[in-house]
Amino acid sequence: MQEHPEIELYINLDDQQKALVEQMLATVDIDDVVLRTLHAVGVNRPVMLTLLLTDDEGIREMNQQYRQQDKPTDVLSFPLLEQPLVSAPAEQLWQPQETPQPSVQFVTPPDMVLNLGDIVMSWPTLQRQAQELGHSPLYELLYLLAHGVLHLVGYDDHTEAGYQTMVSIQQQVLASIGQKA
Repeated sequence: MQEHPEIELYINLDDQQKALVEQMLATVDIDDVVLRTLHAVGVNRPVMLTLLLTDDEGIREMNQQYRQQDKPTDVLSFPLLEQPLVSAPAEQLWQPQETPQPSVQFVTPPDMVLNLGDIVMSWPTLQRQAQELGHSPLYELLYLLAHGVLHLVGYDDHTEAGYQTMVSIQQQVLASIGQKA
């Protein structure tokens, strides 16, 4: 498996599926997708994130635990930022949590790599979605990767404006690397 400077990659699938995913990922630069997504929204500092590809049961458990939805989903994002990193209209962004601020906050120095957080994808769900939408599992994975990165830096798709903005950026990023739906 190749190294990814921006992405700490974990694949939690059976051996056959893992081999298929690794073979597919060897054909594309997923770090480039992350960087292009970040550059599209004006984030130009060194970052890292964790990407976990798992099965429907694994993501269902996380969806239940963190979103109280007892069903598998395609992608979950867990930002480590306390507030959005990007500048955009408020209706396109998630809102900072209303929790008491700790007396000591961790601040990443400007020259250090900023950990954006975690993205979790369900390989079986993204395969089904790709088939239903008539494109490759690779396209779906890259599309969801860009989607997850946008969530990590502050975008939210719970409003129509946020959804449309995210879709537009995702399509632009994939087109820029020659990926077509």
